[in-house]
Amino acid sequence: MSGSITEPSSRQKTVAGTLVILYAIITILPLVWIMMTGFKTGPDSISYPPKVFFQPSLEGYVNLFTSRTRATPEQLATLPAPANFADELARDRGMIITGPSKFGERFLNSVIIGFGSTFLSIFLGTLAAYAFSRFKIPLKDDLLFFILSTRMMPPIAVAIPIFLMYRSLGLSDTHLGMILLYTAVNISLAVWLLKGFIDEIPREYEEAALIDGYSRFQAFVKVVLPQAATGIASTAIFCLIFAWNEYAFAVLLTSGTAQTAPPFIPTIIGVGGKDWPAVAAGATIFLLPIMIFTILLRKHLLRGITFGAVRK
Repeated sequence: MSGSITEPSSRQKTVAGTLVILYAIITILPLVWIMMTGFKTGPDSISYPPKVFFQPSLEGYVNLFTSRTRATPEQLATLPAPANFADELARDRGMIITGPSKFGERFLNSVIIGFGSTFLSIFLGTLAAYAFSRFKIPLKDDLLFFILSTRMMPPIAVAIPIFLMYRSLGLSDTHLGMILLYTAVNISLAVWLLKGFIDEIPREYEEAALIDGYSRFQAFVKVVLPQAATGIASTAIFCLIFAWNEYAFAVLLTSGTAQTAPPFIPTIIGVGGKDWPAVAAGATIFLLPIMIFTILLRKHLLRGITFGAVRK
């Protein structure tokens, strides 16, 4: 035989590999450019043609984490010696550092709200998905469709009613309010994804546990949850990505106490306009947690995508 109908030929493998490499380069290139911009100076970040080779600088990161004000040469001359590298860099630009910026607080808000809403979405979604998968519920299909329909409408379409409701309830600009809102948006996705994973777990496992004397809750915790770990990890990644990157609700419902990083980063202003190195530095730091979280769970994510595709 000239070849197998299931095994790809060497030419097909070469073409597929080339396409994958090209796609990876096209996908990663913008991220690499953002990271590079974070180490440029202001003039280098807006130079034309764009500079690929440049003298690295930490100016963007210094500007991201500090608040500065312009000072005259006479004022700079009366100041004591720079206390650290950031202070020295600011003075080289004719400025003095007046204190820390608000980026650290905004980044912490993103961590609290993003991971808090993800945990709550997974917790509630797993319980609901298990109930839909294992019990006879009246109008189950209608309820599932109703849950799914909440995902069909763009969240911003209900922004004004939510804004008015949150203002009346005192939830505007609060961590609790944003966690509850993101949970409400994500829970439909969590229920549908997790129900599919739990449906693939044989009921015989639970029945054997019940025969051994386990309660229904014990069987759920000790039998179903370990088997559904792949689906839970995959669903958590998707929920966290939405909550981490969400911008519209964060702009509308927060302004200070609970404001997250996405609406704060674009407001970074430099001398004479946008401080693009600081913006790029903020975007790079903001990208790291979601990248680390996804990399740590990448095995579960790959298994989750193909879960149930091949049956023995």
